[in-house]
Amino acid sequence: MKKNNLITLPNYLPATIFGGVAPIQSIDHFIAFANAVPMLEEGEEKELAERLKQHNDLAAAQRLVLSHLRFVIKIARSFNGYGLQLADLIQEGSIGLMKAVKRFDPTMGVRLASFAVHWIKSEIHEFVIRNWRLVKIATTKAQRKLFFNLRSQKTRLGWFTKEEVADVAKELNVKPSDVMEMEQRLNSHDISLEGSDDEDGDEFQFSPIQYLASPDLSPENEALSSQQHSFDSDHLKAGMEHLDARSQDIITQRWLVEKKATLHQLAAKYSISAERVRQLETQAMNQLKQALAA
Repeated sequence: MKKNNLITLPNYLPATIFGGVAPIQSIDHFIAFANAVPMLEEGEEKELAERLKQHNDLAAAQRLVLSHLRFVIKIARSFNGYGLQLADLIQEGSIGLMKAVKRFDPTMGVRLASFAVHWIKSEIHEFVIRNWRLVKIATTKAQRKLFFNLRSQKTRLGWFTKEEVADVAKELNVKPSDVMEMEQRLNSHDISLEGSDDEDGDEFQFSPIQYLASPDLSPENEALSSQQHSFDSDHLKAGMEHLDARSQDIITQRWLVEKKATLHQLAAKYSISAERVRQLETQAMNQLKQALAA
């Protein structure tokens, strides 16, 4: 839906919504277009909403959406402080507007602009939460409410004082510890796993990937692993010596070679049934386990 700084219409918004005008090439072009669309009178808005609700009139839906895009832009601009592209915020808000138009009931006695505010803000809220940080900072409904309220309360740079924390907690009806936790999340910042690309800088660049455990074995563990493998091989060899030649061959062909033989292949080799081969294999495995456990 988004690419660079362009407005791209969602798939479920009819392509004819702009009524044949030139494609929207930039955010400034889009804003100018939205502001040029005339606002609807109350009676006209009600008539269009009834046409959409009763007859699924898409042309009516298009006019309702177009005439309210200016409200989307106004709301989207109030979220500019999160470091996200205005084009993206407007686009998400437009999705909320279309959802509101679809659900709008003209018999409710309210204007579409008042009804759509919730849907527009809801879509933008979700977008901000998903994209403001790589790591989610608000997952529950209460945390999301605190996130947006705390952002609006924080009018200066720096951390809250103890008194400010208490005042915000009282005003938002939450615990001071919740305010402090959310403030810590707000003031944290994402760190690149591989650190900075500036190799010529004199200052130390923290690179978390340098502190990850290596997937390779340490020399000590590699030596222990090799020693254990050698011990297991000798132990297995000693256990195999307790088996008769046929049982040794069956275990070898069934378990210790890369291309394993089937029961029927071994049955043909020893002129016995496949079931008998399976019985001999089971007996040999049990003897081998006992020998290895000794």
